[in-house]
Amino acid sequence: MSAQEHLRDKLRVIHNLNHASQYLSWDEAVMMPKEGGIARADSLATLRFLVHEIITSTELGELIEAAKDERPTDKWEIANLRVIEHERVRSTAVPSDLVVALSKASSACEQEWRERRAENDWKSVVPLLSAVVRLTKERAVSLGEVLQFDPYDALLDEYEPGLNQKFIDPLFSRLVEFLPGFVDDILTRQGPRQKFQGNFSPQRQLELAKRLMAPLGFNFSQGRIDTSHHPFSCGNLTDTRITTRFGDDDFLESMYAVLHETGHALYQQGLPRKPCDQPVGRSLGMMIHESQSLFMEMQICRGNSFLRFAKPIIEDALDVQGNGTPWNLETLSKAVRRVERGKIRVESDETTYPLHVVLRYEIEKALLRDELTVEEIPEMWNQLMKDSFGIELGEDYKDGCMQDVHWFAGLIGYFPCYSLGALTAAQLYQAMVRDIGDIEDDFAAGQFERSLGWQRDKIHSRGQLIPSFELIESVTGSPLGCEAFISHVTSRYGSAS
Repeated sequence: MSAQEHLRDKLRVIHNLNHASQYLSWDEAVMMPKEGGIARADSLATLRFLVHEIITSTELGELIEAAKDERPTDKWEIANLRVIEHERVRSTAVPSDLVVALSKASSACEQEWRERRAENDWKSVVPLLSAVVRLTKERAVSLGEVLQFDPYDALLDEYEPGLNQKFIDPLFSRLVEFLPGFVDDILTRQGPRQKFQGNFSPQRQLELAKRLMAPLGFNFSQGRIDTSHHPFSCGNLTDTRITTRFGDDDFLESMYAVLHETGHALYQQGLPRKPCDQPVGRSLGMMIHESQSLFMEMQICRGNSFLRFAKPIIEDALDVQGNGTPWNLETLSKAVRRVERGKIRVESDETTYPLHVVLRYEIEKALLRDELTVEEIPEMWNQLMKDSFGIELGEDYKDGCMQDVHWFAGLIGYFPCYSLGALTAAQLYQAMVRDIGDIEDDFAAGQFERSLGWQRDKIHSRGQLIPSFELIESVTGSPLGCEAFISHVTSRYGSAS
């Protein structure tokens, strides 16, 4: 057996352990009984410890070198070595006891957040979040020393290899320069909020979700949808899970959360089959993953063509009618594309959403630079909300700094990928129209095969064959920038009324 074959066998074990860990986390968020938390935290920490031990082992290092010595010529094998080497360098920079400690601290903090957010109880989570931040800083410093990165850059590199503040800052500065005035202009021309009524029970909303997911390409024989405190997706090629949450008086929030997560899921279900149990067969970083969810949610599903297709399905599923507002395509479109300075990131429109991400980015940088303590997060959060949105939060923590699960789950460095994903989605959509022509009539007819086929060919089926930034440039012809996104929102909202 060749060294490459031995290496693939060892990497297959890592894949299976990560698979098990992922679904223990899914179960924890969806259906685990409350008192199962401590045991679940121990189980997850053990699995993460085992993965870390295998990746950092001398045996794996020797197998990687032996596989390189065999001088593989297959592009998938070459890329597989590149990806696992990057993971091994990162893993060997962090001691096993820190991996276990951070895993347990994050599990405990996330479980406490689920309980305390509903109670608006910030003080109770401060000690647990402080532990997560302290251990994350320790990990970031260890990674930074080995990689010769700034500690925060070391965290960004985890969610999108090669990403750093030097790349992010000019893009975010451009968005901050453009968006506030653009939003002001839209708000001066935007009419009153559209109101609808109907049967918005969770059961009816779930049925609507399934009726929209299937035509988009979601394979229910390889996936499912459930509810959780915070919408998310996880899974692999043949076992993909998404979750949402339901509101009693509004169906659009949940509907678009489902469409967003469906974009993630379609990426997972479109990954290459042959190396699906190898690092090269996994999805790229979270910037690309978020681009696929936003390609679906924002580029396709907030457009009029999709709404023509979806409107009769919504009517039938929810018995929707106007509530002081006519129920027709025009009012539905206005409701879907309403611009509003709001408190909640996941409920925000595509023109204000990037500003929510910039807020979190600034706080994360301050935490990692020891310019901000966990106790001071609400103060900085509230000031940035006032500056960016004109909103006074006071002691409304649940709709402020407690609204997202990420920090409480230890996911520091993830947030920038959302807005970078929006920029990527706009640039990819432009490239798709260039490649296959105007596709709006397809969407109006409920036909998504051509758009999904383009995504499968250009992005999904390539796994990690080439790095994200190289992929964007090869598909679109340009490095990632802001102009496609600015062109998109200007075209969509420039005629708001």
